[in-house]
Parts: sequence; C-alpha cells; structure tokens
Amino acid sequence: MEWNQKKVLVVGCGKSGIAAMKLLASSGADAILYDGNETLSEEKVRETLKNAGMQETEQVKIVLGELPAFVEESLDAMVLSPGVPTDLPWIERIRQKGVLILGEIELAYLFEKGNVLAITGTNGKTTTTTLLGEIMKAYQEKVFVVGNIGNPYTEEVLKTDTNSTTVAEISSFQLETVHTFRPVVSAILNITPDHLNRHHTMENYVAAKEAITKQQTKQQYCVLNYEDAYTREFAAACPATPILFASAHELADGFFYRDECIFKAVAGREEKLLHIHDMKLLGMHNVENVMAAIAMADAYGVPMETILRVVKEFRAVEHRIEYVDTKNGVDYYNDSKGTNPDAAIKGIQAMVKPTYLIGGGYDKQSEYDEWIESFDGKVKKLILLGQTREKIAECARKHGFTDYVFVDSLEEAMAYCREHAGQGDAVLLSPACASWGMFPNYEVRGQIFKELVHQMK
Repeated sequence: MEWNQKKVLVVGCGKSGIAAMKLLASSGADAILYDGNETLSEEKVRETLKNAGMQETEQVKIVLGELPAFVEESLDAMVLSPGVPTDLPWIERIRQKGVLILGEIELAYLFEKGNVLAITGTNGKTTTTTLLGEIMKAYQEKVFVVGNIGNPYTEEVLKTDTNSTTVAEISSFQLETVHTFRPVVSAILNITPDHLNRHHTMENYVAAKEAITKQQTKQQYCVLNYEDAYTREFAAACPATPILFASAHELADGFFYRDECIFKAVAGREEKLLHIHDMKLLGMHNVENVMAAIAMADAYGVPMETILRVVKEFRAVEHRIEYVDTKNGVDYYNDSKGTNPDAAIKGIQAMVKPTYLIGGGYDKQSEYDEWIESFDGKVKKLILLGQTREKIAECARKHGFTDYVFVDSLEEAMAYCREHAGQGDAVLLSPACASWGMFPNYEVRGQIFKELVHQMK
C-alpha cells in the first residue's frame, strides 16, 4: 500500500502506537495519534514521541478523549494497538465505512523486505521466540526479534533487507488485525483458555491463534503441538505444511521426547538430537518450547549442529520460572509471566521442594480448577492477593485445599513467606492472573518481587 498523504488514525499512545506513528510519519502518511483516555496529557504524549526519536513532534496531530466526527469521515486506514478491542462500537462504525483496519504487526509486515518466522500460543511464546532468535543470530548476520516480546515490529522493520530474518512473537490480540501477514515458518505452541474477557468465546480465541497461518501456503511450514487437542486437530486443516512435536507420544514424522532425550523422526527413521540434561532450561514445558524452536529453525534450513549448540547454552528468560536467590535456606523463583492458569501449572510442575505459592491478580475470566488440582501436595501455603483472591479461594475450597491466606500487596506476601518459609522450602511467584490493577505489567511485578528477595538479609 502507498501511504503518502493517506489519512491514518493510530489508536493507542503506548509503545506500539508510538512506534506505528513513527513508521507512518517516515512514509509520508497524514497520521493522527488518538487515545480515548482524556486524562492523558498532550504534552506528555509529545514528550514520549520525542523520546522515541520522532522529529518535529510539535507538528504531530494528537487527539485525546472523544473522537471528533470529522476525523472519522476522512480516514483511509486505522491502526489499532493490541490492547484496543476490535469490536468496540465506534471501531465497528468506522469499519462499516470501508476503512482499512489493521494492527501494528500487519502495518510493519507491509514494509518487510526479508523472511519472517512467527510464533503464537497461549504459553511458551517468549521462551521459544527468544531461543529461536538466538539460533538465527548464530546462523546469519541480520536478525530482528520483535512483537509481543516487547520490541515493536514497526520499530525495526525499516532495517530489514532481502538477507534478513525477523523472528516475531505474536499475541492473539495482534492476530485479530492481520490480513497479508505470511511467515515462512509459523508455530502455534498450544491453545488453552485465556483472554476470554477480550475474545468472549473459546472459538474466537482459537480462530485468532490459527490466523497466524491464514495467508500461508503448502510452501511454508507451521509447527504444531501434538499434545494439544486444538493444534493437533488443526494440523489437517492447516494451510501450511504442518510439522508436529510431542512430549508424550512418539511420532513417525516430527520431533518427540523419549527417555529424557529429544528425537527427530522422518518417515519412521529416528535421530537422537540431545539429552535434556545438556540443556539449562527447567521443566517439561521447556522441552516442548525447545522442540518447537528446533523444528522451526530446521524447517528454515539452519544446520542442526548450529541449532543444538545454541540450545545447550540457552538460559531461561526473565520472569519465567527464573531462579532469583536462596535466602535462609529458601529458594525464590520468579514466574511473573505465569499470567494464566495453564502457564502457572507449568511453574508448579517445575518445583521440586515444598512451595509457598503467591497467586492472584487481575480477573481475565479464567477458571482455576486445573491449577488447584496441579498442586499435588507440593503447595505448602497459597498466598492470595489481587482482584481474584476470593474467586481462587472458593475454587481451592471446592477441591479440598484450605491452606491459603489473603494479603493486600506483594510486599505483604513476601513478608509472610519470609516469616513462615523454612530451610528446604521454595517460594514461587506464579500468579495465574494478569498483573493489571496492581502493576503496569508482569515485568514490573516480577522485578519488584526480585528486588524484595534481594533486600532480604
């Protein structure tokens, strides 16, 4: 699409919106930055634009609060930040007028000159994306790791060329607004209930995840989890050529786990790739993440020797079952990225000591039954905080678990653990909930947890 002089509304003044605005300005678009939050300061927004490297920020058009009718009437396109629901009435009204509605991922892709490897899934995206990014960096010179991982795609895309590779972590929110986005290799790691307050139904959520493949053809590849019912069934309908990985089944074609080793099979012929004790990652969920990254890099043509060398040296990403420190004989783990029950189950499964578990936060309409059931005698005490604490406690009682306490802050939770946890115990922050309402994001929540640990004597 030719953007010069096109009237474009960028919705959202966060990192994604600012980066999209910067890209559009460089392409000559007549763009307006809009946010419905009328309490935002225009001066602060301009300061953010300036800090992001935009030139002549005083010329940028900014609208805060209610969107004027004359702006709606003049639009050629609208770029939505991921946090903006696509089914808001005013957005639907603009869509009905034939205005092109796209997200930051789609906008960036329209400028992409190289190849894209893209990863989605309810859990494991960040670890898999980071690992695949490191593998690609060991293979070629120009690699960009972007998307939901915290680095806007629009921030990097103008640096791409025909020899570059972009590795992208893509959320379901971002996939709602893709149209031409076509990765050379994609992956759907798993699909479990999450963000149902945004997607409303599980069917909508599944469709959003599967959209990562909608422009792919059989010349491209999609890596899918055989152990997940949704992704296993999707293999037959997938527009791309599917590549399967499995942690509990042996496959005749694909990647699988057996006897603490990862194998690759082609037409029934097996090749042992590595022993999991040669990895620095902890937990079966990470075995799956590693298999997915290996499968994607292998499909792209990276030599297996290069792939395995990087896998063996790779360490866990921050905030995902991250060992913090041992204080007074108690191990502390930061799993702030466990923002839904399924992710938090992985955190519990990785624990090998009696655990004081800190949980609770913003309510995304999740159910907590499977999480409580996964405690399996490991959880010594459940410390609950945030909006969901009563809901989780009720679920715990239903399953016969009553060893919980309520606290009003993360600081209070840590004080409780410091007083009660003893030699040989572990403390795990793995909330099974989003951070919103108490913290700006899971990163801040995890960072505060780590600071509180380090402050202990």
